[in-house]
Amino acid sequence: MAELDLDFARDALGPLEHYVTIPCISPDYDATWQEAGHLERAAEHLCQWAKTRAIGDLSVSIEQLPGRTPLLFCEIGATSDTTSGTVGIYGHFDKQPPLGNWSEGLEPFTPVVRNGKLFGRGTADDGYSIFAGLLAVEALEKAGIPHSRIVLIIEGSEESGSPDLEPYMDALADRLGDLQLLICLDSGAQTYDRLWLTQSLRGNVTCTLHVGVLEHGMHSGEAGGVVPSSFRILRHLLDRIEDSATGEILLPELHAAVPADHHARFVEVADELGDPVGEAIATISGLELHGDSGLDRLITQAWKPALAFTGIAGVPSIDIAGNVLRASTTAKLSFRLPPSVDAQVAAAAIVRALEANPPHDAVVSVTIDRALGQGWQCPTPAPWLASAIEKASIAGFDRGPSWTSEGGSIPFLAQLGARFPGLAILATGVLGPGANAHGPDESLDLAMANGVTQAVASLLGDFAANAN
Repeated sequence: MAELDLDFARDALGPLEHYVTIPCISPDYDATWQEAGHLERAAEHLCQWAKTRAIGDLSVSIEQLPGRTPLLFCEIGATSDTTSGTVGIYGHFDKQPPLGNWSEGLEPFTPVVRNGKLFGRGTADDGYSIFAGLLAVEALEKAGIPHSRIVLIIEGSEESGSPDLEPYMDALADRLGDLQLLICLDSGAQTYDRLWLTQSLRGNVTCTLHVGVLEHGMHSGEAGGVVPSSFRILRHLLDRIEDSATGEILLPELHAAVPADHHARFVEVADELGDPVGEAIATISGLELHGDSGLDRLITQAWKPALAFTGIAGVPSIDIAGNVLRASTTAKLSFRLPPSVDAQVAAAAIVRALEANPPHDAVVSVTIDRALGQGWQCPTPAPWLASAIEKASIAGFDRGPSWTSEGGSIPFLAQLGARFPGLAILATGVLGPGANAHGPDESLDLAMANGVTQAVASLLGDFAANAN
């Protein structure tokens, strides 16, 4: 492929910095999102930037279904008459909340460039995606390299489990075209020196567990020891689903075997990088991690179920905690599932285990959140695509690609795979070590963003030349 006039920082940094300033928090974390209008502001900002790009047959629209988050949809006409298929590029612009204390000089909604990285919430997860997709197409057209028809789908509810995406896919069905390849730009990387492809993603079930014992709080000297504590009952219930000593999930419906080809790739990564999972986690000094080796932790992160206790209600802060036996305790639980586990089956097993035979006849209820995240496994690439992946990594990074798995979820991939059987799907991204998606000090490595954009351009060019 001819050398491309492509510089991510030159063409995207300014507008991406402005995007950082918009607190477009995903609906699950901002009940006032509709009134606040930040998601609409973000969509409009990205839409206006997209319209400035020097791409011949480009149309950009903001789609808005009643009660749904906005979605940015870009259609780009083919410059090649040798292929009739459409390539989709996926990303999202909704953000996680700030979550934690950021380092000195850094804030979630104030862009800061430091040591080649752009800090701010949403930079790498996933505000960069529309910039990477359109700049890749623009570079191809400047170089006179043909490309097929392309659509960009940039949604606004991914961090909430993509509950709004399916309705938009229905509404846009006639405009999607004959999708033959989807490039998802919302995944991660073990290093910043190559293109990393994702072989699998875990599923996710989140729920609220409520335990009630009193109509109202009572003096602990009066009720303590007589009324069973709602917190103790909650602990007892959690013992049904998780071994508190080891963290092992006890429900068989939440487990699955690791495929042989995935295991072989984990071995390759561990042999080269050692313990990339453990080294990327900012633990307190001396903390003992689960797993006996880097290989164990790669497998655990990708193919073992896990429970995170992500929130609690009914418990006052320490500075106002009186001698009261509280009326209830409510906990938010997040289960990560192996890629091949059916999220519906897992959710049903969780409800059965927690609600059966409530201790002391307490009020126990489990509410499964509206969106279930189905896990995903990458389809085996066709020979032409496997070759194109190799070329794309060399184009962006001067070295071949690698494959790994992600412990997180991208529900859209499973949804799209079910909707379009046989669709070739590639998941890649910029979320490498220290990117801190969902945590404080989130950052985008600008060189990585440039390399991924170069790789996307290469894939688009190869699709037009070889897919048909």
